[in-house]
Amino acid sequence: MTTLRIFEIFYSLQGESSRVGLPTVFIRLTGCPLRCAYCDTEYAFKGGSNMTLDEIMQQVEQYGTRYVCVTGGEPLAQKGCADLLTRLCDAGYRVSLETSGAMDLTPVDQRVKVIMDVKTPGSGEMLKNRWENLPLLKAGDEVKWVICSREDYDWTRQMMAEQPFPADCDHLFSPSFNQVSGETLAGWILQDQLHVRMQLQLHKILWGEKQGV
Repeated sequence: MTTLRIFEIFYSLQGESSRVGLPTVFIRLTGCPLRCAYCDTEYAFKGGSNMTLDEIMQQVEQYGTRYVCVTGGEPLAQKGCADLLTRLCDAGYRVSLETSGAMDLTPVDQRVKVIMDVKTPGSGEMLKNRWENLPLLKAGDEVKWVICSREDYDWTRQMMAEQPFPADCDHLFSPSFNQVSGETLAGWILQDQLHVRMQLQLHKILWGEKQGV
């Protein structure tokens, strides 16, 4: 029987990605092998409780929404995550996965919308980027870049030009909270006429920086 270490399951508005604003159930798995400088979910590195897939599904069902986001930590660090993703898809949910980009995407169900980070130099975890994941991205998946500085922004532009990202993958630019202002990042994007989507973290704008939102 597949069990996962779950830190929390909660109902909120999606704060990021192209699904921003949609009522969503979030399943946050415990643990992450990375230690990004800007991490806002350090509380999920440890703790939580073991749950079976049946128990997880029962909690998800009570909210009555079709959108589910599996996140962490780093959800793919737990071997049973792929089973959970498939189970959610089989139940008819529109499933998204938030992943660091450091884990192999091969086991992920093709029906899942992948939102994959690429770690910038400012994250402190740039060497963990698994570039072998790029050919595994499909139409509708999204690549997220957290920009900590002008140097991060310039590096990101270079990587977008040099690495073989699929043409039908959207790129999300996020200013690192309290490091780069949204106004500043917006100005850089417009000046360079980049074909990217800038995003702010809606949940932090609404409720501040805390868990369960």
